[in-house]
Amino acid sequence: MARDRKRKRKVCSFCVDKIDYVDYKDVGRLRRFISERGKLLPRRITGNCARHQRQVTKAVKRARNIALMPYTND
Repeated sequence: MARDRKRKRKVCSFCVDKIDYVDYKDVGRLRRFISERGKLLPRRITGNCARHQRQVTKAVKRARNIALMPYTND
């Protein structure tokens, strides 16, 4: 009867920390939102709200572009 129990709602870590703008220079925080293959993780896995997920996407792409983060982890 695994269908009977409710899943705990994931909360946005940026909203909890009261962060308005996701900074592309904060590589340590951004690494939590990419997979071990280097792909961006979706909202349903990370628990981000839509606003912060869009900002995370832009920040990761900017950090990759100026070589703060790798495109792949292989």
